[in-house]
Amino acid sequence: MMRRAVLVFLFSALTAVSCRLMAEETPVRETNPPVSPGFPERRAAELKNLKWGMFICWSLSTFSGKEWTPGVKDISLFRATEVDTDQWARTAKEAGMGYILFLTKHHDGFCLWDTATTDRKVTKSPLGRDVLADLRRSCDKYGIKLALYFSEGDWTWPGARDGIAGKLGQGSGQDAQRERTQLTELLSGYGPIEFMWVDHAAGTGGLSHAEFLEHCRALQPGCFVGFNHGDQKGALIRLGEMGRPHPMGTPTPAVLRTDGRTYYDYLVAEFTYPILPKHRGGAMWFYSLPEHDNLCKSAEDLYRDYLGAVKYGNLFSVDVGPDYRGRLREIDVETLRKVGEMIRSGAPMPAPPAPSPSVSPNH
Repeated sequence: MMRRAVLVFLFSALTAVSCRLMAEETPVRETNPPVSPGFPERRAAELKNLKWGMFICWSLSTFSGKEWTPGVKDISLFRATEVDTDQWARTAKEAGMGYILFLTKHHDGFCLWDTATTDRKVTKSPLGRDVLADLRRSCDKYGIKLALYFSEGDWTWPGARDGIAGKLGQGSGQDAQRERTQLTELLSGYGPIEFMWVDHAAGTGGLSHAEFLEHCRALQPGCFVGFNHGDQKGALIRLGEMGRPHPMGTPTPAVLRTDGRTYYDYLVAEFTYPILPKHRGGAMWFYSLPEHDNLCKSAEDLYRDYLGAVKYGNLFSVDVGPDYRGRLREIDVETLRKVGEMIRSGAPMPAPPAPSPSVSPNH
């Protein structure tokens, strides 16, 4: 009997040690806290406190020199063999940013995470790495929060017309179950996500926006969802593509946007635009072309809009496109570091820029 008791004790002890070691090897990521009275307002205040961030667009379009890249059958077009997500997060920290907004999938359906829904993904490309997982680790390392861009429509899904915008249903690929699965992967496997920036140019993908919101909130109640197009009911964050600092306006019963469409009760407003000034040839949101490597908005321009965002309680993300190597351009790093210095020193509002001379379309 004594021998049996000793064996039971040793087994229990070994089991406890084994469980503890497994827990240490596999850390559990906490998602955003559960909903309680006043919770959306508290989350909105937390988001506003992030102030500004870095929008990372890195995908097939990086290597095509175009904003949209339809017709891709061979994903080895994404020919990166290295990536430096530490550089991205470290630069965001040096710039005084609170978050990184990362493009997980554009309209072309190429996924920058190791999804189980398709082989059209970065882990099947020459790079062979889960870039989103790398970025999550880098964000945690440098104390940067993470938000995600997601194209709800997909040119590779049934019924899609490759390269065609999804207006009035044209070009829309429909696969509601795959859309749900991809959202589940993103909001279950990569830690807390601050908000989802949802694009719509290729259609809704099969889920209505009400269904999209319901699914995301079931996975992470604290993750706000914003839609760049379409039905806005229930969305708590207003998106501003190519936007500028702007007051929220009257939050109830509706917000009237400048295009005349009536929207609903937003708690946060976010705006974004590329760090590249207007130029001819190449992309704007993605890495453009090597000949544009010295083109960049000034630190003063960015700082001016940062101060405007702080004034109105907006979120402001400036878009930067990592290059073929997966690194930020040197000029972007230098510019963002300068903005960070201006923020830390409390520099005054820069003078407005001089009007640019008009450029003839024939030049």
